[in-house]
Amino acid sequence: MGKFFRANIRAKIIMGYVFIIICLGIALLIVSGRVNALQKEVDFVSSHDLEAHDLINAIQKNMVDMETGMRGYIITGDVQYLEPYDTANKTWLDNYNKLLQLVSYNPAQKESLERIKPTIQSWIRTAGDNVILMKKENKQAAIDDYFKQNSGKKLMDQLRTQFDSFLAAEKQLTTARAEQLAQSNKNLKIVLFTLLGIISIFAIIVALVLSNSITSTIKQVTRMIRYITSSEGNLTSRIELTSHDEIRELAEATNEMLGDLEKQNWIQTNIAEVATLYQGINDIGCLGGTFISKLAPMLDSVYGVVYLRENVGEETRYVKIAGYAASGKDPAAAVFRLGEGLVGQCAVDQRIFLIDNLPENHVKLTSGLGVSVPRNLLVAPILVDGHTEAVIELASLHTFQAQHLTLVDSLQEKFGSAITNVRSRMEVERLLSESQILTEELQAQSEELQAQSEELQMQQEQLRMTNEFLEEQNHFSEQKALELKKAKDELEDYSLKLETSSQYKSDFLANMSHELRTPLNSIMILSQMLAENNGDLQMSEIVEYSRVVNAAGKDLLALIDDILDLSKVEAGKIEIMTDDFNVTELPQLMKLMFAPVAEKKGLDFDITLDPDVPNVIQTDGQRLQQILKNLLSNAFKFTEKGSVMMKIALADPVRVKELLHRDPAEKVLAISITDTGIGIPIDKQQVIFEAFRQVDGTTNRQFGGTGLGLSICREFTRLLGGSIVVKSEVHKGSTFTLYVPNAIETEQDHETPGNDSHGGEIAAAVEERTIISTQAVEPSAVSSVETIISDAEVIHSDAQLFQGKRVLLVDDDARNVFALVTALETKGVTVDVADHGKDALEMLGAGAEYDLILMDIMMPVMDGYEAMQAIRGELHMHELPIIALTAKAMKSEKEKCLEAGASDYITKPLNMDQLFSLMRVWLTKQVKKH
Repeated sequence: MGKFFRANIRAKIIMGYVFIIICLGIALLIVSGRVNALQKEVDFVSSHDLEAHDLINAIQKNMVDMETGMRGYIITGDVQYLEPYDTANKTWLDNYNKLLQLVSYNPAQKESLERIKPTIQSWIRTAGDNVILMKKENKQAAIDDYFKQNSGKKLMDQLRTQFDSFLAAEKQLTTARAEQLAQSNKNLKIVLFTLLGIISIFAIIVALVLSNSITSTIKQVTRMIRYITSSEGNLTSRIELTSHDEIRELAEATNEMLGDLEKQNWIQTNIAEVATLYQGINDIGCLGGTFISKLAPMLDSVYGVVYLRENVGEETRYVKIAGYAASGKDPAAAVFRLGEGLVGQCAVDQRIFLIDNLPENHVKLTSGLGVSVPRNLLVAPILVDGHTEAVIELASLHTFQAQHLTLVDSLQEKFGSAITNVRSRMEVERLLSESQILTEELQAQSEELQAQSEELQMQQEQLRMTNEFLEEQNHFSEQKALELKKAKDELEDYSLKLETSSQYKSDFLANMSHELRTPLNSIMILSQMLAENNGDLQMSEIVEYSRVVNAAGKDLLALIDDILDLSKVEAGKIEIMTDDFNVTELPQLMKLMFAPVAEKKGLDFDITLDPDVPNVIQTDGQRLQQILKNLLSNAFKFTEKGSVMMKIALADPVRVKELLHRDPAEKVLAISITDTGIGIPIDKQQVIFEAFRQVDGTTNRQFGGTGLGLSICREFTRLLGGSIVVKSEVHKGSTFTLYVPNAIETEQDHETPGNDSHGGEIAAAVEERTIISTQAVEPSAVSSVETIISDAEVIHSDAQLFQGKRVLLVDDDARNVFALVTALETKGVTVDVADHGKDALEMLGAGAEYDLILMDIMMPVMDGYEAMQAIRGELHMHELPIIALTAKAMKSEKEKCLEAGASDYITKPLNMDQLFSLMRVWLTKQVKKH
């Protein structure tokens, strides 16, 4: 029907006649089909029913022939009587099968016929073949007996009854089919007359529809044209027709004209609306915001920006003054110069830019429900007298229409004039405001001058009296002003340093996180592989994995030590332990440590010791070696080819006085480390010694590291009373010179800032003889310790000492417990575990005896301090050795543990050799006592 209405008038008339003809053809086809169906039903009755009746009669005749032949043969004994029997016996089954196929469509008749077959077969088997066989065998007595039983007659009577029933049913079916034929004939007549009626009705409907489709479209066009031309007509109305005839062409032409009129009306209306917005606006920012907020919805835009021309000197810039949907994090640029970007180029070309298919990341529209991506961009200049006064930029989710561009083009001059007018009003208001302010100031000054004139005479006498006092205070004020200016400069400098330090600390934390995670990653991966090992790893692989895990753990420990050293330095709690240090051993120590590094990198490594260098000086040897290790490590790290040189000599007296402000006659070591590496820029040579500062402090720097080495070196050098001087040239190399004074001479003449005399913080193992303290040690204590060691070496080996000993391990960390129990059990030690201090007290209170206690400090329920105090106080176990295991490495930790009742203490992560050494000492004491 849709195609019918889209045709022209001539085609509609032709299609109407064609439709009537088609309906007649369809009616003929339907009638012909019904006649053919009726003929098929007649043929079925005449062929199927008659054939079924004939087959039933044939089967009955076959049974009669078999019965007659059997009886004739029994009576006469002549085999000729068996010929009808044999023929019927061969043909009855074929007739039965044909009949069964004919009635297979009717389940009832099929079932009735299937009941006849067993009866026939039973008669043939019992009455036919059996009796004939008895006759052939001359069993006359059996034959007489059979006929006396009369079983054959009963089967034949049953068979006749079944045939009669089946035949009666077939006759009923035939009668039903005849009645159905009569009804079908009647229905055919009804269908024929019905089709004629329907076709007539359809012909009338087609004629009415055809005439109505022609006249209605004409009336609709006429009515719409009259409505639009009336005074209240709406230009948005359109003539809507479903037909595609000549009248539709007239309607479409009328609609096109209305569309043009609507666009023009829309443009003029919006121009008038925008023009009314300018009234009463005296601020250029408010003008831009009002304009873009009104224009953007008109153009279906979701984003808009207004850029206004500003002249800064000789440069012309376009500055963003307003936006639409651009609050919050606005991606729009704030300023454009002429020719810069689309905004600057639009200002130069003075034409509209229209861009489609923007990339997805150009600008995004955000709302409470999600984020959308505008795909169309419009950039237009606002012209005044041939100059680009402003540029507007709009983005839309839809394509900009031609009427949108026409509206923007029409608003260019009007908006430009508004900008000029508002700017003029703003300038007039500014000048007026300044004039009013100046007038008020002049009036106030006039009044003030008058008052001052009146007071001047009164003050002359006071001025004369205070003049002398002011002259005295003038000098004092100038001096204070200088001091305040100096303090202000120092505060500004300190503030700048704090800001820079905060940035470097952030970079340092990022770098430190990377440095800590690197070995920790190796430990986690390899330990997981070892934990998940199902026997697939070979022993050599397990040993290698364990070696890598141990090395990574040592790296972590070294990093933590560096961090602790730096924190101690910043807190002013670092310790200097002064003793005799053999300078002649220093070359060999450094050579053994860094020769493999030099060989691996293919660098030359030489150490020179001047003959006039004293063999021994008083200093902290451990800190001195740490400084030199850091300097050499940096030298090898930043040197890819060439050499690293270390020279030990006496410092130049001039440099001693200049750098250390000491007597030039003092003997000060000058240890220089020279490399041919990348060098250090001049502006960074001082920065590298500051805390948390590096030449490259980013996390992706080329050479890695934490940047703590030189900071620690500088502080250690300061505590040793020395100085570090660097001389470097980029791409040629660097020379770091360490000046170390003799501590004896230093103490006689100077006092080193920040140098305290407290003992070392490392665990008090007797075998750790490298720890040197400036505190005096009582001779009796030294002799007793040496006696203990001597006795231990003579009396017991490790196996004899540890075997069978009972140790109580108090720790809440399952991983530490597993590691310690495994290590101690390899020595033959029996280990009991308590999860916290309270659990340990209960075990000790129950009467358990132990040779030694390993006590963790930080635990839930009851920590190590409380537990040790309770063991010594409440349980009165004063002789039982307790070794404290602590992860705290601060200065006061050892004293705090010993005060709580610990016999000794060791810091985590544990060095097992050091732990066994401590246990050996205290277990030996227990053996001596027993």
